[in-house]
Amino acid sequence: MIEVNELTKRYGPTTAVRELSFTVRPGHVTGFLGPNGAGKTTTLRMLLGLAEPTAGTATVSGHDFRRHPRGLRHVGALLDAGDVHGGRSARAHLRALARSNRIAAGRVEEVLTEVGLAGAAARRRIGGYSLGMKQRLGIATALLGDPPVLLFDEPLNGLDPEGVLWVRGLFRKLAGEGRTVFVSSHLMSEMENTADQLVVIGKGELIAAESLVAFAARGTAPTVTVRTPNAGALAAVLASEGATVAPHDEETLKVSGVSAGRVGELAHEHHFLLRELTTEHASLEAAFMELTADSVEYLAGDSR
Repeated sequence: MIEVNELTKRYGPTTAVRELSFTVRPGHVTGFLGPNGAGKTTTLRMLLGLAEPTAGTATVSGHDFRRHPRGLRHVGALLDAGDVHGGRSARAHLRALARSNRIAAGRVEEVLTEVGLAGAAARRRIGGYSLGMKQRLGIATALLGDPPVLLFDEPLNGLDPEGVLWVRGLFRKLAGEGRTVFVSSHLMSEMENTADQLVVIGKGELIAAESLVAFAARGTAPTVTVRTPNAGALAAVLASEGATVAPHDEETLKVSGVSAGRVGELAHEHHFLLRELTTEHASLEAAFMELTADSVEYLAGDSR
């Protein structure tokens, strides 16, 4: 289990993380979300002992990660796929890490196969790898010690669609094995398909730590799209029921305040033909944009 308690990190006058507290439990894929500059990478670095907290604690299984003598057996991490020796082959890179952590040499070939880098790719120098291949090598490194806790910072960067689908399945499999899987990402659509728990921060402070479903529900309420040749008449009926109705085009209405089922009942009672009746549920992206709006450091203007 990952436990962060009142964690603070200051760089001179700048506070990157402020009194941050949350828990990441095993058996789940937990997404770590926040706008650029929110403090996600700084938090992960403190968890791994790569940055010293100004105050507070960040522990894995109740201990400071630096107290584990062979870290890869306890925590696997991918923070920067490019932070490897470009002159080494993937196999040599993993073998060196395996020796330093007393991991059996056969495990190297297992993880190379699992991430799709076996054979000729394993013999190539890492400096000639594409970003996607480096990401796969970084994931192999995280898996090398077969650890119970895994941390990934933007692991989908550079991956093609097949790679993204593979990573999605891998994370679910790891969580299904009872491991703790903590994933930082900017890709809301992928988090929506992969994570079941979320930790969301902004300007170094906690915004939410809850299930993905609960967080998405905190955004704008669901709306109902209804399409009918009797749009004007149906709009009047729905308004009399207390619904908020916004015309979308000549035949389409966007309705909030009543369920799709009730819209269908009213249309049936008044003999209106319906050509479409769908509910648009709150999305993770919409909730994220709404709840982190005050935490965005670089806010672009409207498109021309």
